[in-house]
Amino acid sequence: MPSRGRHQSTSKECRASIKKIEAMDGVIGVIIGRSYGGKSLGPGSSTGTIKVQRQISGGIKAVTQSAKGLQELYIRTESGKEIEIADAITRWA
Repeated sequence: MPSRGRHQSTSKECRASIKKIEAMDGVIGVIIGRSYGGKSLGPGSSTGTIKVQRQISGGIKAVTQSAKGLQELYIRTESGKEIEIADAITRWA
């Protein structure tokens, strides 16, 4: 399924991370949400780093560190795959 949202507003490192998530088994798609300029995931986080915030019905809420701040992500998953996908993202992110 093609990505939703405007990838033009996201840095190339974030787009690479999003593509990696979209290729995971059980992921239906990634929707890019709001961006918050000047914000950071904290010390040691580089551009493209993804942090899972919480699992919700039908997907996962996450944020990624872009070159200009934080970018919200909604990762739409197949039913029952949320925990498995969130764990996989946490391990490599």
